[in-house]
Amino acid sequence: MKIKNLFLLTATLFFLVSCSNNDEFETVNVAKPEYMSLDALRSSVEITPPQNIVESGKIYAYNNLVLINDVDSGIHIIDNSDPENPNKIAFIKIIANKDMEVKGNYLYADSLMDLLVFDISNLENIIEVARLKDVFPGYVTIPVSENVVIDYGENGFNPEGVIVGWTITQEQRRIEDQNYINGGVVFNDMAMASAESTGQGGSLARFKIVADYLYAVDSHNINIFDINNLESPVELQDVNAGFDIETIFNKENLLFLGSMSGMYIYDISSPELPKFISEFQHGTACDPVVVDENYAYITLRAGNFCGAFESSLEIVDISDIYNLELVKSYAMDNPYGLGIKDNLLFICDGTSGLKVYNKTVIEDLELLNTFKNITAFDVIPMENNLLLIGDNTLYQYSYSNNGVELLSEFQLN
Repeated sequence: MKIKNLFLLTATLFFLVSCSNNDEFETVNVAKPEYMSLDALRSSVEITPPQNIVESGKIYAYNNLVLINDVDSGIHIIDNSDPENPNKIAFIKIIANKDMEVKGNYLYADSLMDLLVFDISNLENIIEVARLKDVFPGYVTIPVSENVVIDYGENGFNPEGVIVGWTITQEQRRIEDQNYINGGVVFNDMAMASAESTGQGGSLARFKIVADYLYAVDSHNINIFDINNLESPVELQDVNAGFDIETIFNKENLLFLGSMSGMYIYDISSPELPKFISEFQHGTACDPVVVDENYAYITLRAGNFCGAFESSLEIVDISDIYNLELVKSYAMDNPYGLGIKDNLLFICDGTSGLKVYNKTVIEDLELLNTFKNITAFDVIPMENNLLLIGDNTLYQYSYSNNGVELLSEFQLN
């Protein structure tokens, strides 16, 4: 009996040692697609009372409203008449939603490959008034995380449905198998005024309304819509804009596109046909951009799919838009969105918080404030206060001589 027990103990120890051999196995994040039929996707829109947020994404301000994207789930509508006491008033459930724009009480939002239009003039009776089908690429962005295995299962893609999201779990996988597992791939960590008012989005926005046109960028194109009739947009011919386009910013008759390889400038004097003017190339990195009279401010985020090894703020002289010149580069920790107002520059430096600079002297930025212990994702500098979104929380700041001061902190869940 003792010999038998000794054998079992030895076998158990051998098994445990074998399973803990780091040369054979490692823990990876396995992302499996969530499928939905196209009919179900297009009939899933729902207007509900306020809901808890799951994952805060982009932010948008319109009159006294703040709209916050719940990544791939929909849009939370918040009454911000009193910035010290914001109040959630409704939720628009939109599967695979990431972006939004508003003009004249009409809300434009994406749902995977479709563009949706909502009449929000009566917030107690929000109505979906139009849907333009198949105007965007019909894919969901691959999850951004270290050691991600995209696992489509033994049968690969599901031809009966569309991918609307991902379920991520941690699993032990053989190291030698990690480059291709059950159809999955591993991605390791790589280092002009209008009669109707429009709102204001953050620097991470892919939608931008200019006069009677909505410009929406995907990874390769500028998608253009004539919204002269607000409730019935018309899709126009899109314009190829390069690769890995991430964000869009407008100043007068120019569009500034942020991509993972650089900043592209397009002239929209002929709004239906944006014309390429120039570009500023940088190392591969995630790249939102904002612009003032003479300079473009670009945050470059390293890591994950962003590519670069170091994060930074790049300031580019755009006084001659045909000859762009890098003026100064500043090291950052993990920057996302950014914003400018007068002489203030706001940087959302991820888990390092919100950093506020005086940008009077571009070659020597003065750090005025650092708000730590928050995760800063994106900002909107309004006329009277600053909006910031991060980690399921809406922060608002009032402007002061020394930068900004916290006005309110509103938990969204």
